[in-house]
Amino acid sequence: MDSLTLVISVSRQQLRLWCGKRLLCCWPVSTALNGPGEREGSGCTPRGKHIVRACIGANVPANAVFVGRRFTGEIYSPELGKAFPQRDWILSRILWLSGCEPGVNRLGQVDTMRRYIYIHGTPDSEPMGVPKSHGCIRMRNADLIDLFDQVAAGISVFIEE
Repeated sequence: MDSLTLVISVSRQQLRLWCGKRLLCCWPVSTALNGPGEREGSGCTPRGKHIVRACIGANVPANAVFVGRRFTGEIYSPELGKAFPQRDWILSRILWLSGCEPGVNRLGQVDTMRRYIYIHGTPDSEPMGVPKSHGCIRMRNADLIDLFDQVAAGISVFIEE
């Protein structure tokens, strides 16, 4: 049986789900406004080979708000967004990434997991297909829930320029 793999293209601003050599799904995403890069504090999207370390948020409602990887009990709405305009909204589900390449995206000042880089939902008012995140990979909530339901912790993720 072929294994599932995620490929995220920073230049195309898209995430593709593959089963072996067969493309299963393709979704628009939003990667870092600061572009690709691995350094802690850079606000960049890390490149290279990763795995999903943890899948967080199974069975919470769409638009559920997460802080510190915990569901706050809030459900995002435009009114909530206006009340807290400075929050970096992490919604619906979290796929927490961990780098697999020591010195590139793992350990030291380039550790993807310690940088809390996720694939996560964002308010539907946020644009997709343009870099706007603080380093994470943002997706539409419905797309993320669809992806979340098809993958498991340990899936390979490759982030390419």
